[in-house]
Amino acid sequence: MTAVASPDTGSRRAPTRFPFGPLTADAGAGADPVLVEIVQGSLASVEMEVETAIARTSRSPMIRDAHDFRAGIHDRRLRKLTGRSYSALVHPIAREFGLEEMREGDVFFHNDVYRSEGGIGHLPDLCVTVPVFAGPSDDRRVVAFVQAFGHHDDIGGAVPGSMPSNATDVFSEGLMVPPIRLWEQGVPNRAALAIMTRNSRMPESLAADLDAECSACLMGARRLGELFDRYGVEVVESCFDAIISRTTETYRREILGRIPVGTWTWEDYAEHDGVDDPRLHAQRITLTRTGPDDPDGERLILDFAGTSPQARGPINHCGDYSDGVFLKKWLAPILRNLAESPERMAELDVNEGVVPLIEMRFPPPGTLLTPVFPAPTNARTFVILRLLGVLAGVVAKAVDGRMPADQETIRYTGVYGEDLEGRPYLMREVLGGGSGGRYYADGEDTIHVVPDSRNLPTEFTEARFPFRVESLSLAVDSGGPGEFRGGLGYEKHIRMLKDAHFMSIADRSILSCWGVKGGKAGRPFQVTIDPGGPNEREVDALADDEPVTAGEVIRIRTTGGGGWGDPLARTPEAVVRDVVWRKVSPEAARADYGVVLTGSLDDDTLGHDPAATAAERARRAPWSPDDDAFFDRGPGYATLAGGAPHADVDRL
Repeated sequence: MTAVASPDTGSRRAPTRFPFGPLTADAGAGADPVLVEIVQGSLASVEMEVETAIARTSRSPMIRDAHDFRAGIHDRRLRKLTGRSYSALVHPIAREFGLEEMREGDVFFHNDVYRSEGGIGHLPDLCVTVPVFAGPSDDRRVVAFVQAFGHHDDIGGAVPGSMPSNATDVFSEGLMVPPIRLWEQGVPNRAALAIMTRNSRMPESLAADLDAECSACLMGARRLGELFDRYGVEVVESCFDAIISRTTETYRREILGRIPVGTWTWEDYAEHDGVDDPRLHAQRITLTRTGPDDPDGERLILDFAGTSPQARGPINHCGDYSDGVFLKKWLAPILRNLAESPERMAELDVNEGVVPLIEMRFPPPGTLLTPVFPAPTNARTFVILRLLGVLAGVVAKAVDGRMPADQETIRYTGVYGEDLEGRPYLMREVLGGGSGGRYYADGEDTIHVVPDSRNLPTEFTEARFPFRVESLSLAVDSGGPGEFRGGLGYEKHIRMLKDAHFMSIADRSILSCWGVKGGKAGRPFQVTIDPGGPNEREVDALADDEPVTAGEVIRIRTTGGGGWGDPLARTPEAVVRDVVWRKVSPEAARADYGVVLTGSLDDDTLGHDPAATAAERARRAPWSPDDDAFFDRGPGYATLAGGAPHADVDRL
């Protein structure tokens, strides 16, 4: 494969064009369907084996315990074959190293955001790529790639964790490594590894994590090579084509067909960039669903015109490289919500097969989604996660709300300092939040956008770090009220045993996760130090070094998902159940749902008064699509929008 580089545009690298397309002449149409299932199952097995090996042999809490990493398998045309999760791209490796230059035992590495073709969002995400070889002994060639990337503890930069909230350029965010050959024919490049670990505040865990990831991907390459050796290169590649083609046709038939032909526009916002005062940083999508008479076929066109200029702070994301191929696969899982049932939605994979059905049109360089080097990017989750919600919102306008309400399920919090023995430590955690209510069910509590990720085990953190976890529970009333309530976020209390510093990279502390079709917004993110004590204080959601003294408690409340549908339509029995389960307070039962409770939680007699509830609800005006906005953004929107209760695009 030969990549064709576009002309250099000076301070900003132009996208590179790659020769995509099927591996076989019939695009897999002639593949044995039974063998296709065997190959697809083998790919999933290899991917899971790679991830299991990394989890068992890595060292940092972020990789080993929180599982903030992913593996992926790609064919020699750089197409993602597995569909369990998102992954980075092989494109930057193929751009810098031709396939004919690669050798068995090679391991390639990169984390350079601006040279990742959009696959890496910030510098702590380190990516290793291993080519897979197959064929006769005298003609072995690259047939696929195994890749892993994950969020590592520290890669240098201005603050521990390599995510300075007030960064104004990428140079302060850590060590940038363009695509390099980290291992050559099985031999590690010790000089390169020494440079990387020397620049990290956590060199031992970084070295161990990289060794785990390289070794796991090399193992995965051997496993995948065995598949080619067993069935032959041409047969397996025909199955690859069939897997991708099947995904394309499934999404065309089951997902695209549920969106009417037309055009809709919606936008959502990040609230602050860590440098300037909080304001609305818009991310806008104009969605066009083309019809069968379109000369380029039926597809979705996502036009990002109207997105705000790039921020001075680190909330930018490089999305427009390689025609947005990473972003297409990142956003496509949202479309699965249109499947005929939740069970069917769970069966739908997202691999390269979704790419032909989505066209992306980007604004010129210099926006949140098309930043110009060296704009900072470490908090790019504020953009890339928000885009999931923007797509859900604009599709909701097209399908009368048959999409979930909003969620914000990733934020980084942590503490650092010296432990009780005087050794430096860094504890980072990615606590989840509540997902949005759906047209058929409540949102899920405390979920995370990264599959298989988890909060750090209390037993481990208390043994390793100088604090005590006093409680970890659901944040009562955090889920947005609705006919189907938003899921709840976490409430976590940490008591420090030694002076330390608290850090946070989080959005949705002013703006809330929006509700839809009459549903109300969820509660925003909040951090309080010494709650109820003499030094009680709120901490900004973007903080690098908030001092915390020994004995003080850090209370973290993560976001609740938005509600779906009018809260007055929720059955009183469901509200009573929520109160019994401590998900909704007795006060909110009446204030948000109009349910008049009877009895007591203390003696298990809690119920409701049907007549009083009916009278209470009759005094309130039900939600009306003709009179009310289709989306509820919560009170924080008016704070940043000059008092406006909603945006113009919030009405149908």
